[in-house]
Amino acid sequence: MRLGRRDGFREFAAERSGHLYRSACLLVGGDTDHAEGLVQETLGRMYQRWGRISRIDDPAAYAQTVLVRVFLTRRRPRPAGERPAREHPGRGGPAPGPGDPALLEALGRLAPRDRAVLVLRYWEGRSVEETADAMNVSPAAVRTRTSAALARLREQLGGSLAAFADL
Repeated sequence: MRLGRRDGFREFAAERSGHLYRSACLLVGGDTDHAEGLVQETLGRMYQRWGRISRIDDPAAYAQTVLVRVFLTRRRPRPAGERPAREHPGRGGPAPGPGDPALLEALGRLAPRDRAVLVLRYWEGRSVEETADAMNVSPAAVRTRTSAALARLREQLGGSLAAFADL
């Protein structure tokens, strides 16, 4: 049974790690190293409790919740002047991750909770209630934070998010 549980986790991790990584990239404003660390920590926590987690209705949603909570509690400040790489060292081409560099940069300038609410609501497509549960806040706080975060994002991106709607 132990081997089956381990194989189940490996399958889950293989299926979900790409999505977790893209969400993490958005949460950290494109810092791919930080995103990789968040995914590693998330999967590590999931593995420790996989016996129980594998029996819940939606382990993928649970993983996203763990990712956001790890992000909100784990701070890795970027040294002054350091910016996320737009080119992936040694591989050429753009750094892996979702979205337009302008969007990632704008997200990176938002407060962590603002990024988290936008990623959960618009990237993950979660409801206000599901977002509130993942962030351990009230639905009213989610609505307020979403409105304010969108306003800040619009301000940074020149007033229109329409160009990024399909990212």
